[in-house]
Amino acid sequence: MKSHSNTIINKYFIDKLKPVEIAKELNISKSAVTQVLQKDKRYQKEKIKRIEQNKENHNEKTKKYMKLKREIMKRKKDKDNIDLKSMHNQATAEFSKKKRITNMAYRNWNKTAFTYNEKRKGYEFRKELGRSYDVPKFIKVEV
Repeated sequence: MKSHSNTIINKYFIDKLKPVEIAKELNISKSAVTQVLQKDKRYQKEKIKRIEQNKENHNEKTKKYMKLKREIMKRKKDKDNIDLKSMHNQATAEFSKKKRITNMAYRNWNKTAFTYNEKRKGYEFRKELGRSYDVPKFIKVEV
């Protein structure tokens, strides 16, 4: 073990390896490495310093992860908003177009306003209702 003690101390303090890594490299147990290190005066300070560094690293990784997650959610939300806006624009365009309704469709929609004329083979608008210019007077039925 004495032959390894300088190597262990150098690898821990200079190369900044963990006791587990040193143990694997030298093919000895982790507890043997720790026992050698605990005899050194600098070990406790170094151990505390590494623990603090690990906490800082962990906090930084967590911040990066949360930032990335928020960015992904924002992009997804933006994409959903763009899709929704696109669908809204499409629906607006479709419903805003002037559509010409056929005379027969208008008659089916207003059945009581028209009477069937046998002689002319079509529907006539009832005069007593009063007709605007865009309402057909007569709708010929093609059979």
